[in-house]
Amino acid sequence: MMKKQSTLYCFSPLVMITTFLIELGAAFFVLFRYRMTRTAQLIVAMLGFLAFFQLAEFMVCESAVFLSSLDWARLGYVAITFLPPLGIHLGLTIVQKKNPLLLLASYGSAMLFSAFFLFVGHGMQGEQCLGNYIIFAIAPYAVIPYGLYYYGWLLTGVGLFLRLRKSIKESKKRQALLWLIVGYLSFMLPTIGAHLINPETVAGAPSIMCGFAILMALSLLFKVTPLVLKESQNEEVIQKAY
Repeated sequence: MMKKQSTLYCFSPLVMITTFLIELGAAFFVLFRYRMTRTAQLIVAMLGFLAFFQLAEFMVCESAVFLSSLDWARLGYVAITFLPPLGIHLGLTIVQKKNPLLLLASYGSAMLFSAFFLFVGHGMQGEQCLGNYIIFAIAPYAVIPYGLYYYGWLLTGVGLFLRLRKSIKESKKRQALLWLIVGYLSFMLPTIGAHLINPETVAGAPSIMCGFAILMALSLLFKVTPLVLKESQNEEVIQKAY
């Protein structure tokens, strides 16, 4: 009997490593240019996890270094698993709101799935690079729960950002939340569209999303970051010198 599998509709190894370098560069740019507030830390974490997922894909397709291809697949799934909770946390932090139960539920469920992929022997069952995309085979009984987890928290994030926009008056924060929504939709809508065109792509939801995740990274870097972060003191001194 054929096992259910999650198909990664990404691109060639060259595109994977290029995307990794762009997202990693964006993380370091934020890290060194802006003051390291909690908001900045969350943005860096999101960019870092996006970059690491691309690196994990590259390692699966090319000669895996330090770890086996299967171990890189496990770590890659952990990276994308934490993105939805980080996004929710970022939205709350931008408007300085607290919702400990929501964060506990989102991070807690992320930790459970991460532990499953890392430590359960059959959690991640195999991986195969087919040239321009990767097939990751996870435990068949985990495919639907993981899909519900991922879409559930992504939709929760969009709903939360919309609600938070209505509750604040500060223009920059409202704009930042709007760009977070745009970033989310930039990889959610193409994925949903693919499902409607071809229902078989449901199994490859995390994979299809990864091809558009660079749009989320660019939204974070060029739109959200300048609206909610202040430049570091060193950067301010350099600018004043000129």
